[in-house]
Amino acid sequence: MKRRRGRSEGSIYERKDGRWTAVASFGYRRGKRVRRHVYGSTRREVQDKLTRILRDQQNGIEPPPASQTVRSFLCEWLETTARPRLRPRTFVGYKQHIDAHVIPALGGLRLHALSPQQVQAMLSGLQLKRLSPATIRGVRAVLRAALGDAMRWGLVARNVAALAYGPRMERPELSVFSAEEAQAFLEAIRGDRLEAFFCVAIATGLRLGELLGLRWADVDLDSEVLMVQQALQRVGKHVRFVEPKSRRSRRRVSLPTFAIRALKSHRQLQASERRLAGSKWVETGLVFTSTIGTPADERNVRRAFKSVVHAAELPDLRLHDLRHTTATLLLTQGVHPRVVMETLGHSKVSLTLDTYSHVLPGLQAEAAKRMQDAIGCQIGCQDEDERPPGTNEAADSLEKLVSREGIEPSTRRLRVCCSAN
Repeated sequence: MKRRRGRSEGSIYERKDGRWTAVASFGYRRGKRVRRHVYGSTRREVQDKLTRILRDQQNGIEPPPASQTVRSFLCEWLETTARPRLRPRTFVGYKQHIDAHVIPALGGLRLHALSPQQVQAMLSGLQLKRLSPATIRGVRAVLRAALGDAMRWGLVARNVAALAYGPRMERPELSVFSAEEAQAFLEAIRGDRLEAFFCVAIATGLRLGELLGLRWADVDLDSEVLMVQQALQRVGKHVRFVEPKSRRSRRRVSLPTFAIRALKSHRQLQASERRLAGSKWVETGLVFTSTIGTPADERNVRRAFKSVVHAAELPDLRLHDLRHTTATLLLTQGVHPRVVMETLGHSKVSLTLDTYSHVLPGLQAEAAKRMQDAIGCQIGCQDEDERPPGTNEAADSLEKLVSREGIEPSTRRLRVCCSAN
């Protein structure tokens, strides 16, 4: 007798076009019957899919709504998941990628049916629009993060964005000041209101937001150190203080003498500006402020930097390149990469080594020179021709053997065997 299919066991049948379909029922919700359809090219394929769905149901995992689109999921994910976890400027970047690129291409598709081929087609389309590889990889990274959460929540079976290929990126060559150019820049900025800002930037390699968010309470001029505790971000017209970029970005940095002197002079200048501003002064406790105490505007800092660079006829760098200059100068001075990593606030030392790999050949040559200084003078310090006679017994013995008629040494350790005829 043929056994009848039990309740909620699902059904499998072959369609007219040759594809197989499995249907699982999840009862009723709000008076409507809830079903989930899966498709495949063979009966075995849809049977496996149906088994996974029924197993999830037994484990209490709610089935994802079949009608949920990529657009509805991403909009909800941005507000409920991304916004609370991300820094304001990072969230704005995520939202721009999704609104401008992902939703127009994939927004109308069903979330659970999204395929790697569809994501790959979107990325290829962005390449045809001549978007930069960095932008396209950023779009893929945002979608991958969102679908990673969807997979953890059981809304999709796999992260299809992780299966798509991003464009290749060639690492751009870093532009930095040499030691002489850095000295020329600091000489050109001498006496400027932002002199201390740029002295600290070159001395410590702090990020722009970390410099703008630096407070006097975080600076100990007597101990010659500063602590990175926060960063300042400007999003639109709003200024916010945020946590440092990563756990290692919250750090202690030692200050060289020229930065200490600049900060002491800057503190006196700020006290004068406070007296002149009177009641208009806004007390923020920040080291680098406007003339009335409000946070310094990063646009004014960038303009001042460019003005000094052009006036001094120095290489046309970006303001962020001062951070690269700091790392390069430290590495070329023989500072250990681990110390450079901690100074810059990198998450791991491999990031430091990968970013500043252009310095490594020079460091390797210096390492070879130091090894020669340490050991080479004890071993092989003289050429063979410079050795006085009688100091190399093996060579002298070899010469005597060669001089004998009929004997040709084949190795330095020559063994002569005589036999009687």
